[in-house]
Amino acid sequence: MTVSILVPSSLTREAEDKREATRKLGYVARAATIFRVDRLFVYPDRDGETGRFDGGFVNTVLRYAATPPYLRNEVWGMRDELEYAGVLPPLRATTQTGSESNGSGSTRQGIVTEVGPDQRVRVNCGLQHPISLNVPPKMAVSEGERVTIRISSRRPVRAKLVDEPLPGLSVERTDLSAALGREDAGVCIASSRYGEELTVGRLETLAGRVESDGTTVAFGAPERGLPDILGIEVSSTDDGGGRVEPSDLGFDLWLNTVPNQGSKVVRTEEALFATLAPLSLRA
Repeated sequence: MTVSILVPSSLTREAEDKREATRKLGYVARAATIFRVDRLFVYPDRDGETGRFDGGFVNTVLRYAATPPYLRNEVWGMRDELEYAGVLPPLRATTQTGSESNGSGSTRQGIVTEVGPDQRVRVNCGLQHPISLNVPPKMAVSEGERVTIRISSRRPVRAKLVDEPLPGLSVERTDLSAALGREDAGVCIASSRYGEELTVGRLETLAGRVESDGTTVAFGAPERGLPDILGIEVSSTDDGGGRVEPSDLGFDLWLNTVPNQGSKVVRTEEALFATLAPLSLRA
């Protein structure tokens, strides 16, 4: 069961400057971390990009935010897109905190700083010094590669290199249709003010499906919702509003998680919190 979210490359289209755009992306990464999102996909919306902060900027800042702080300098160095990285809020992801338990321990990211003889490597994983670890059989690593470390104790240090996906939030660029077509996409939801209103009754059924199958939720951009991005017609309703009917675009449901909204515009980062919070409830 996985949780994935989709945000457009035009996500920062209304930002007045790079600092504001960076801060906005920080809140997106923060929401994804709080609600244990596994994958954050940036899908193309080139018609909505302003030219200043395109998909490359959005992808770079989000990937930087998802990188553990102790690895950021080694992985990213100095880049123009990261000029205001200092305004990003700390994520403090639980997968990056280590463990003092006597159990299997927690996983965290490390970066290989040196490859030595006899299947041993030195890895920077945020401890006081890089640690020397054995490379598991049939696993090949190279200098500069990011790897997964399982730490069972920090005093004294007990850790091992494991052949597992990197822990924490994964940020990728992909087409919306490709993300919705993944075998583990689960319940595919389009978040839109023109979708069905989320009610207590509907949530009870939906929460059970999400808990068992996982979910992929797509969001729009400021002043450019999913219907505009996807070229979908919004039909008028009797109450003067609008409604989008489910289509063959790969979504199982169009959902409005902020019914009767008090502001004309719900920002994407606000919609993330409003949508992921109820979907994280257990049935």
